[in-house]
Amino acid sequence: MDLRIFTEPQQGATYDTLLAVAKATEDLGFDAFFRSDHYLAMGSGDGLPGPTDAWITLAGLARETKRIRLGTLMTAATFRLPGVLAIQVAQVDQMSGGRVELGLGAGWFEQEHTAYGIPFPKEKFARLEEQLAIVTGLWETKPGDTFDFHGTHYDLTDSPALPKPAQAKIPVLIGGHGASRTPKLTARFADEFNMPFASIEDSERQFGRVRAAAEAVGRKADDLVYSNALVVCVGKDDQEVARRAAAIGREVDELKENGLAGTPSEVVDKIGRYAEIGSRRFYLQVLDLADLDHLELISAQVQAQLS
Repeated sequence: MDLRIFTEPQQGATYDTLLAVAKATEDLGFDAFFRSDHYLAMGSGDGLPGPTDAWITLAGLARETKRIRLGTLMTAATFRLPGVLAIQVAQVDQMSGGRVELGLGAGWFEQEHTAYGIPFPKEKFARLEEQLAIVTGLWETKPGDTFDFHGTHYDLTDSPALPKPAQAKIPVLIGGHGASRTPKLTARFADEFNMPFASIEDSERQFGRVRAAAEAVGRKADDLVYSNALVVCVGKDDQEVARRAAAIGREVDELKENGLAGTPSEVVDKIGRYAEIGSRRFYLQVLDLADLDHLELISAQVQAQLS
């Protein structure tokens, strides 16, 4: 079971804060550091000092880390033109020595678009489908060949399809709860399917849809990695769990129901139940980025039991 640290910097984090978390992620033996791609805080809080850009952040971390994988859950297709996104991700992959992964989603948070003058198209899923075809097509084009794409939303002619990533294939992640189009897109383009903030029962149901969609297009269902993302809140005892829950403005019982919360043994047990339905990777949503002791506890008493 891979454990990855997943952050939400739009809620309030500087680059230096993210760097400290990424270095702890690496030093403590976690598999990867991922971040959301948002420009506006959600819920309570003012988001100070303001948003940081996902791919600029990952470019910096690419030069300041050595081992961990780096990626997004999820980059919004509304934020960047697909050709530009392909260049950015390939460059960060080069800067990292081949450690980047791209999570790409349709985009959903209208308010952040209006706040920063980003168009928020009505039909987002069709744009996502074309973006996936373009980004992966550009990377797959052989050196010396050109890439063309003529779709409803994007048009590329005689692209040199450069630069190339350091990896032969950058892993692509798709995720979500959609019952039909999401599994089909995953089957066509993805290396990993991520089920965010879902119960074991809902995850099992969605994994089944993705597996069926993969087999329908001639892929082996087990060629895909199946993963979950859940908020994490671990304490050595009930008092520490309660303190960490209060620090992120959540209730312990709610976190135990909807996240990975409790003592290390409770969290290991719940991860094991997700593993039984096919989950092989967890993105641990860490909401208190100043609490590096939390990461140390998870590494020492949760990750150690899963390795």
